Amino acid sequence: MIASLLVANRGEIACRVFRTCRDLGIRTVAVYSDADESALHTRVADTAVRLPGAAPADTYLRGDLIVKAAVAAGADAVHPGYGFLSENAGFARAVLDAGLLWIGPPPAAIEAMASKTRAKELLGIPPLPQVTEADLPVLVKAAAGGGGRGMRVVRRLADLDAELAAARVEAVSAFGDGEVFVEPYVEGGRHVEVQILADTHGTVWPLGTRDCSLQRRHQKVVEEAPAPGLPAALTGELYRTAVRAARSVSYVGAGTVEFLVADGRAHFLEMNTRLQVEHPVTEAVFGVDLVALQLRIAEGAALDADPPLPSGHAVEARLYAEDPATDWTPQTGTLHRLAVPEGVRLDTGYADGDSIGVHYDPMLAKVVAHAPTRAEAVRRLAGALERTALHGPVTNRDLLVRSLRHPEFTTARMDTGFYDRHLADLTGPAPDPHAPLAAALADAHGRSRFGGWRNVPSRPQVKRYTMAGEEVEVRYRHTRQGLEADGLRVVHADAGLVVLEVDGVRRRFEVARYADRLYVNNTALTALSRFPDPAAQLAPGSLLAPMPGTVVRVAQGLAPGSPVQAGDPLLWLEAMKMEHRVTAPVTGTLSALEVVPGQQVAVGALLAVVEPT
Repeated sequence: MIASLLVANRGEIACRVFRTCRDLGIRTVAVYSDADESALHTRVADTAVRLPGAAPADTYLRGDLIVKAAVAAGADAVHPGYGFLSENAGFARAVLDAGLLWIGPPPAAIEAMASKTRAKELLGIPPLPQVTEADLPVLVKAAAGGGGRGMRVVRRLADLDAELAAARVEAVSAFGDGEVFVEPYVEGGRHVEVQILADTHGTVWPLGTRDCSLQRRHQKVVEEAPAPGLPAALTGELYRTAVRAARSVSYVGAGTVEFLVADGRAHFLEMNTRLQVEHPVTEAVFGVDLVALQLRIAEGAALDADPPLPSGHAVEARLYAEDPATDWTPQTGTLHRLAVPEGVRLDTGYADGDSIGVHYDPMLAKVVAHAPTRAEAVRRLAGALERTALHGPVTNRDLLVRSLRHPEFTTARMDTGFYDRHLADLTGPAPDPHAPLAAALADAHGRSRFGGWRNVPSRPQVKRYTMAGEEVEVRYRHTRQGLEADGLRVVHADAGLVVLEVDGVRRRFEVARYADRLYVNNTALTALSRFPDPAAQLAPGSLLAPMPGTVVRVAQGLAPGSPVQAGDPLLWLEAMKMEHRVTAPVTGTLSALEVVPGQQVAVGALLAVVEPT
């Protein structure tokens, strides 16, 4: 029996595994990098061990340090989570060689399936021969990992070599393995997968399907179970292929077999020899705890002959600290508050006040809704996200709400190209026009009536804010009757709640303030000083670093004086183990280039200046 378990991971998945361990009475051990010293997963574990000597971005790839930490902490089992070393057969062997229990499949099974190229060979799927123009578009993929890292769509043969090189860099950074391969890219397909659970006694459960078609950067954003609208015959084919894949390598534990479904046909993609990020939707539909089942299987327990019956529908949305409107740029800063309404499940690796750094994936949380029907689950999730209090860096929350309510999604006609078609429509700003006034009234509350009161009613109080990139100005008055504003009635105003009546309709505005940043319901504002600093003004065309990171490379031949077109890539930043393009904001001339490859930059640092034509 497992008495103490180390999770060789961080953040949300470590917290998720620890939750089940607490329920089962198992002691928990966390590992952490220097950047994660005060992270939530280190605070909720019974004990925590620092992983010394490695850069924060690479710490969780040091299997030798993790095994030493498990032995030092007295753990008798290791759970790999997902990402990092979860599909690394060498790490699994090192855990077993140290006399520890490995919560996962045998190393030989990982070896056979974790490399997508070998997995295809095992199932008799021929590799793509030398690529020609006729094969395009193609998909470049990392052989050793997932999560969209090391993945590129190539539509021009002339771009293939550069994209292969970039994919190798990302794959090494994320997985420690630079092997990549090329396969046909199927346009308009759906990403469908089958959850597998296998014990050591020969039983393999195909535990339902999931649809994960809404993706950005080839990384899933919204997932659901079961996959809607699949014909029974196709579902049966997916089950049989998934079970055959598991049996072909004597698989043990939880795994996922992924397919691309297009034109009524299923194309095998890969088998992930680990727990998936989206496992909660399967748990909700089947009423199981997959982590608990992983642990019991590792202890030798046998599964029932047949899996439990499914019930209802579940949908999961991933909340990311990123700006979808600016090429999904990751965001950093303090997460002041994250609170979801009752009735949905929240899996997160953050607590209020935690810092979102640059070294790791920007996922903040997963929100999951379960209901008797798909329509009810989708509606419940969209409503819960809309009412979620989320105070901190820019996130994809509004995008998720709009995606869940989009006709293509509500009618289950989505595919992996959903955001390619609809991103511009889904990311347009929709700030509440009354939010600035509510912020000003909340700020005015508590001041002495006579401190804000004016003898001349024509001179109102004025407050200025930025909202959705625009500067706005609001006016209100302190009167003997209280706060007043033109065109509406102020029903109530205090520091945290403002109630306004507009055309006979009352609306509530919850207000929170952190220094000069305010959150009014779902609208974020920044309070502006009455006396702006002229020295803080930037030249037109200035490009600032959207995040802390490392300058990976500069566009070939780019130098001050170079002509550039709006949208041209000027340089690439690496942050959170992915590369991010910085493009010219306007057509003009590059008048300054302030960085060189290899340089570390802070958020807001000046990178370059493009003088408009």
